[in-house]
Amino acid sequence: MISKNSKFFSLVLIIIDFVVLLAAFTAAYIARVQIDHRPLVSAVGAMDYLQSVLLMIPFWIVVFASIGLYSAQVYSRRLAEWSRIALGTFIGTLLIIGLEYVTERHILPARLVALYVLIGSFLLILIEREIVRFVRTRAFYFGRGISRVLIIGNSGATRDIAELLCATHKSGYKIVALAGPKRFAPPGLDLAHYTSTDTALANIDQLGIDTIIQTDLYESHERNERILGAAQTHHIRYSFIPGESAFYTGKHTVDIFLGYPMISVSQTPLVGWGAIAKRIFDTFASLILIIILSPLLLLLWLCQKIFNPGPAWYISDRLSQFSHPIRLIKFRSMGANYGKRDAAEEFETMGRPDLAAEYRKHRKVTNDPRITSFGKFLRDTSLDELPQLFNVLRGDLSLVGPRPILPQEVKFSTTKAALLHSVKSGMTGLWQVSGRSNLSFDERIELETYYAQNWSFWLDIKILFKTIAVVIRKQGAK
Repeated sequence: MISKNSKFFSLVLIIIDFVVLLAAFTAAYIARVQIDHRPLVSAVGAMDYLQSVLLMIPFWIVVFASIGLYSAQVYSRRLAEWSRIALGTFIGTLLIIGLEYVTERHILPARLVALYVLIGSFLLILIEREIVRFVRTRAFYFGRGISRVLIIGNSGATRDIAELLCATHKSGYKIVALAGPKRFAPPGLDLAHYTSTDTALANIDQLGIDTIIQTDLYESHERNERILGAAQTHHIRYSFIPGESAFYTGKHTVDIFLGYPMISVSQTPLVGWGAIAKRIFDTFASLILIIILSPLLLLLWLCQKIFNPGPAWYISDRLSQFSHPIRLIKFRSMGANYGKRDAAEEFETMGRPDLAAEYRKHRKVTNDPRITSFGKFLRDTSLDELPQLFNVLRGDLSLVGPRPILPQEVKFSTTKAALLHSVKSGMTGLWQVSGRSNLSFDERIELETYYAQNWSFWLDIKILFKTIAVVIRKQGAK
């Protein structure tokens, strides 16, 4: 929901970013030309340099805007903002270098200036954004620049929106009235409650409301018209948020169809160019990792032959994107006679009905007697997963995605299987960085459903880095 305050804050950020970038370029010039007395590549005068910089900074601002640095969804999330600042300053620096090459005109007096600009602009903008965030939060705390909200609705989304906005110092919104069930009002929050929508609308001026958020379309067309009409009559903002979660998960677009606004909802944002970029990244990253890790893979293959006689690989039938069957490759961690049937059946054959029951309930067991000593080492260190890089290179898997499930596991999550399989399965995912084997089967499915509906390239990068930390700590591996 874009408010007047969000637009004003974005404008403030643009102005401050311009000033900070100018300071970063100036500091880089001074550091290399006036402090460092080594010879320069080109004698670029201070005024010529300044003129070039003033022409370049607007392009940097455009780059920042294109990657969302002036979007409320980004500047309200610290880690997302930091990563995009790094990307934006890197692209901006490449822009200068590329312009120098194309025009064959020296903009920078020395190559080192580009490095100083890259580091300086990143650090200064990072510090600037943190200071601005602190000032904005303090302003909200003292009631400055906040929006006074009336929430209207009877669905679970009504409660969720109320709970998310009740922290005024973070959201910039103050809930002053709720027209809906009283149980949806956050506990301890001082607000006016109305059971009648008409009564709430009649008190808009008295309550000083400047924003209406509606989460349900009522059966009465006239009732919906009165709510929208009240916002128009009082010249205040009106936002409609669908109460059904399907409308705000996955990827949705709003278009005009035969003169009517139409909301199109996809199962996942991982479509179009996003899917292409993800496949390109998977191909290059897996190829590089296979080359780098090839000595380790060879060593593990030899150790398998010595300490775990039998086939080195364990190939399992799994389901990936669109329920497409794949042959998943791993280092074998169980005895050579196991892993060919459903685990519950093998436990029954071993005379362990207790383990069979445990597996049928949780889809895992705490101490699996089928695993060999060397296999336990492989699992504890997650080294058994490394051959899956070949699955990634081949296109069966992605580096990040839902865990590829066994064909027989589909029946345990029939309602979520289609959604999970709207994206390609992965070597790692949210399940692995959020507890791995410590999670129940249902908890794992919920996490992976969230991933499918909320995919972003930044989420993939974050999961990859967290996976490294989890593997090092041997957290939850079984």
